[in-house]
Amino acid sequence: MSWIAVVPFAGWALVRLSGFEPDWPWVPVVAYTPYAAAGAVVGAALAWLLRRRAAGVVGIAAVTALGIAVVPRAVADGNPAADGPVLRVLSANLMVGQADTDQLMALVGQVRPDVLTLQELTPDALRRLEEAGVRERLPHAVTRPLPGVGGSAVYARHPLTAGETIKLGAFGQARAWLAHPGGDRVEIVSVHPCAPRRVGRQPCWQGGLQALPRGRGQLRLLAGDFNATLDHLPMRELLASGYRDAADVMGRGFTATWPRALGRTWRLPGVTIDHVLADSRMAVRDFRVLELRHTDHRPVFAEVRLP
Repeated sequence: MSWIAVVPFAGWALVRLSGFEPDWPWVPVVAYTPYAAAGAVVGAALAWLLRRRAAGVVGIAAVTALGIAVVPRAVADGNPAADGPVLRVLSANLMVGQADTDQLMALVGQVRPDVLTLQELTPDALRRLEEAGVRERLPHAVTRPLPGVGGSAVYARHPLTAGETIKLGAFGQARAWLAHPGGDRVEIVSVHPCAPRRVGRQPCWQGGLQALPRGRGQLRLLAGDFNATLDHLPMRELLASGYRDAADVMGRGFTATWPRALGRTWRLPGVTIDHVLADSRMAVRDFRVLELRHTDHRPVFAEVRLP
C-alpha cells in the first residue's frame, strides 16, 4: 500500500522535471501537477505512518521535487527597476462568442484597460461588442473574427498597427503593435493555440505555442487562453525566453481560470490556462482573475509598468 501511495507521484515528478514531455495523455494530465503535489504529500505521510522507510524516502523526494515546481507560484516575486508608463491589460475567452457582452463591457468600465485581448471572437460577438460601444472606450482595434473558436482581437486605448496573425489549424492569434504615448512600442498578442484535448491535437497545440514571439527583443506582452499551465514544457520554454507570468509574479499562480461552472453539477478540477505574460523588463503591479457569464473561462487582468 505504501508503494502504491508514492510511486505514481514519484513517476509524475520524474517526468515533470525531466525536460521531456510525452504526448497524449500526458499533455492534458500535467496541467494538474499542483493537485499531484498535494497527493504526493498524502502518499508520503501514509508511507511514514505505515513505517515503510524506503517508500517514505521516495515519497519525500516526490514531494520535494513537485514542491519546487509549484510552490513558487504562491510566493510573490520582486520586480525589475521600471519607471516607464503603466499598461493595463484585460483578456477574455468568449467561448465561441457566447460570453455576456454587457458584463464584459462592465468589466472594461471597471478595470479601465489600455488593452483588451479577446479569444473565440465570432462575427456575431464582434457586432454585439461594437453595438455596445467598445470603440468608445477602446477606439483602436485589430480584429480577426471567425465562426467557431478561431477568432481573436486586440482592442486598445492607444493607436495599433496590425501584425501578422498566427494561424494554425482553426485557431488564430491576433497580433498588433501598440504605440504608447510614453514613447514605447509594444507588441500585443491575443494568445489562443489549439486545445490539446484529444489524440492528434498535440502538434497543433505545440506549434501554436512555439509560434509565439520569443522575449528579450522588442517589448512584448502576450495575453489570452494559452491552453497551457506553467507545468507544460512549451510554456516553460516560452517563459525562459524572456517573459514573466503576471499571476506567478504576484503570488496568485494557483487561481484557476478554467473550467468555470456553467450550471452543471460536475466539472473538471480548475486549472490555470489563461495568462498574461509580460516582458521580463516590465514590472508587474497587479493581477486579478475576474468573472464573466456564459463562458467557461474566467477573464484575467494585469497591470504592468514599462521599463
